[in-house]
Amino acid sequence: MTRLAILDLVREELDMVEDLMRAKLREAFPPVAQALEGLITRGGKRLRPAITILASKFHACDVQVVLPIAAAAEALHTATLIHDDVIDGALLRRGLPTLNAVWSHGATVLAGDYLFAQAADLAAETENPRVIRIFSRTLMTICDGELRQLFSSLDWRQPKEEYYRRIFAKTASLFQAAAETGAIISGAPEEYVQALSAYGYNFGMAFQIVDDILDFVGDEAVMGKPAGSDLRQGTVTLPVFYFLQEDARAPELERILEHARANGGDRLEEAVALIRDSDAIRLAQEEARDFIARAREALKTLPDVPAREVLADLADFVVERGW
Repeated sequence: MTRLAILDLVREELDMVEDLMRAKLREAFPPVAQALEGLITRGGKRLRPAITILASKFHACDVQVVLPIAAAAEALHTATLIHDDVIDGALLRRGLPTLNAVWSHGATVLAGDYLFAQAADLAAETENPRVIRIFSRTLMTICDGELRQLFSSLDWRQPKEEYYRRIFAKTASLFQAAAETGAIISGAPEEYVQALSAYGYNFGMAFQIVDDILDFVGDEAVMGKPAGSDLRQGTVTLPVFYFLQEDARAPELERILEHARANGGDRLEEAVALIRDSDAIRLAQEEARDFIARAREALKTLPDVPAREVLADLADFVVERGW
């Protein structure tokens, strides 16, 4: 996993989450187990299980109670990445070959499905009906968001509310569920549960907006994908929305995008450059910071314990990161 010093408070628990996920894979068909273990081992920042564990630290709780739902959050996230790569036809992620690059389309989809099912099985281990219900609804929300993104492809003039709905479904819903279920499973008071739910929602919205900004301004070598990948897929993100709404060159961008659609992506670099060098990036950054401010505000109702400071630091990391 990618080591973030911010998460040192829960480093031991995150290692336990990874061990649990790998142990569960031993039950899988060996080629699937090997492939999925490789994805888990080289996995990302572990933000979702970290937030689940941190959310459980506002009320006395045995860590063993939290591990299954924390592992479920990471397994669900990994499954969505597998399916995203199939939908996008992506052959690289973070500069490394995707499962989609080495397996057939059908096998890759089924591997993602297996991980979805394993995530649900981990959530069920909590034997907490409320946690299981939240997890199930989050899974439905994520799938709904992916479908909405597919069916809205190339709709450059869709309303901003549709963008919000998509990024909540795609990203923020799982961060919200991670925080909320961590609080619930610990037995925390309802006011803590709601505060952490609000934190997770706003954190997740900001996280996806920053991802969408980095798609234009991030270092391609660090990101492991070409700039403007979302634009190439026909996906409207917040920088695109602001450019089309606020920039006098919006008609020029639409002509370039229409040309690219008709000519296999030709001239998309021009579109990326237009947006990258426009005020749309600043406007999107301001919106991400607004969501983070709300996330930090939600933390104020929680006890002043080390976990609260880490969650606040994570919020700052989201808007400052370059990857």
